[in-house]
Amino acid sequence: MAHKHDPNEKVVFVGDSRIRKRDYSNVVPPDYTAFPGKSEAFIPNFLLKEWMAGVVVLVGFLTLIIAEPAPLGYPADPLNSSFIPMPDWYFLFMYQLLKYPYASGDYIVLGILGLSGIPFIALLLAPFLDTGKERRFYRRPIASSLMLVSVAAAAYLTWVSWDHYQHELEVNGVTPEHIVREIKAEEAVEKGLPRPIPGKEKIAAMVEADDPAFTETMTQAQCIACHGAELEGGGAPTLRGIGDVLSKEELVETITNGKGSGMPAFKADLSTEQIDQIATWLSKQKAAQ
Repeated sequence: MAHKHDPNEKVVFVGDSRIRKRDYSNVVPPDYTAFPGKSEAFIPNFLLKEWMAGVVVLVGFLTLIIAEPAPLGYPADPLNSSFIPMPDWYFLFMYQLLKYPYASGDYIVLGILGLSGIPFIALLLAPFLDTGKERRFYRRPIASSLMLVSVAAAAYLTWVSWDHYQHELEVNGVTPEHIVREIKAEEAVEKGLPRPIPGKEKIAAMVEADDPAFTETMTQAQCIACHGAELEGGGAPTLRGIGDVLSKEELVETITNGKGSGMPAFKADLSTEQIDQIATWLSKQKAAQ
């Protein structure tokens, strides 16, 4: 039985319910893959997929943080003149870029605003400058080339910055603080002692503080200007307990010829006898057993 005035209308029934079968082809739009060369709708298709991918990455990142919390850095020592600053690894490329002449000195404004602002602005303008609908990277040579050049430049600058940092450590005879503390922790464990807590290490007391090597010779040589009035450290490392670190021969060599850019040579200011006197007294500066 027809439901319209046209007696020739074709009616399709489902089972025995006599329910008319509806055509939903005009209600649900086809998937974007049905249109070659076209892209999917940004809202909600693309945005929803990106949001779901971001949620998965964020959950994984939070899980990693909870499982392996980032350790706090060591207490800052503003009087440590031998410290060589170094940013985190993901900023090394920018750190190296700011060292070049066109990004420092008279061009410091270009280095601060230009080198950091231009890439940020380029990322904001990228969707408007590259409006091609091609999704394959080899069909988008300009965008792909710029991305490859950026990645290669960041990798190269990171390597150069790290190599220069290692060179500075070697020239100045400086051992990074985290390595020094790791060595001290391993030595404490081997001796059956508790691990030293950063910032709460006990400074060894001075031995024979009234010795002329300290009260006269070292005062005359202005050693206390860097190492502190009580050798507790300041602009230079502490000398308390130095006898546990260096032998008398090593102390003589360091005082005579200096070490790196922080420790000057005293062979022109002190006699051999005075240097031997200082080294002998410093070799006695050991932590109480």
